[in-house]
Amino acid sequence: ALVERWRPETHTFHLPCGECTITLEDVSLQLGLPVDGEVVTGPVLSADWSATCEQLLGKVPNKFKGSRIEMKWLEDNFKTIEASASDVEKEQFARAFILKLIGGLLMPDKS
Repeated sequence: ALVERWRPETHTFHLPCGECTITLEDVSLQLGLPVDGEVVTGPVLSADWSATCEQLLGKVPNKFKGSRIEMKWLEDNFKTIEASASDVEKEQFARAFILKLIGGLLMPDKS
């Protein structure tokens, strides 16, 4: 229901009671990410992205764009999870869901 109320021009939700937006505090609370302390920036020079994907997602995309994973690949490979999935598979699907959430909703600039 919120998708229909999102206005990309203003990056806000338009609700009957007024406008609402996602704040840094919201992201911190929902994703458990720290918002204070040292900044994590800069290129990763010696990352083996295939090994990282295999470890964290259990699957490896057939191609990377730099260090990026295409959203379509995430959608195609993490559509549904079996009811009998192991705890590891559930964690991998949760990671993929978080990546889709960040890449598709929080930062939807397709990069």
